[in-house]
Amino acid sequence: MSEENSIGRLKTGDPSAFREVVDLFRDQVFNTALGLVQNREDAEDITQDVFVEVFQSLGQFRGDSKLSTWIYRITVQKSLEHIRNSRRKKRAGNLLSIFGKENILPVAASAPFYHPGVKLENKELSAVLFEAISRLTENQRIAFTLHKVEALSYAEITEILQVSLSSVESLMFRAKQNLQKLLSAYYEKNEL
Repeated sequence: MSEENSIGRLKTGDPSAFREVVDLFRDQVFNTALGLVQNREDAEDITQDVFVEVFQSLGQFRGDSKLSTWIYRITVQKSLEHIRNSRRKKRAGNLLSIFGKENILPVAASAPFYHPGVKLENKELSAVLFEAISRLTENQRIAFTLHKVEALSYAEITEILQVSLSSVESLMFRAKQNLQKLLSAYYEKNEL
């Protein structure tokens, strides 16, 4: 299926074209969301939201970028919205519990995240790595996840984030430095 043909068929409302797009990009959208939000159920919800947005916004797609870039951009946007909403709810729950409101459930500590693509013997190290990734700044986390987890090139990331190549290089450099600092503490503590 050529991208131009698909976009044309999508814009005419061809349901089979939309089904093909969903089949083609579902795993990429899910994996990107999973890498960013680090929760399987949330990533599934975000995946649905992304394709609803794609369907509703198709008329606004101008074709300035590839379809895959546009879908990745929506995925990143929806994932960040979810993260921000979760933090807002968490802060509100903490604030209410501070003021002694009854019937407020305590905010649970987040469980370690185990990426489904990681082998069993590497689960603990994977959880440590994803915890460190979650502590990066928003843009560093996005760039790092897209490059290292999704295996996108810097050029593709520049299109998705709509920033310059040097900005992506800088984000990756700082992400690697910050991860090195965060992970060195773990490895020093857990040396054999």
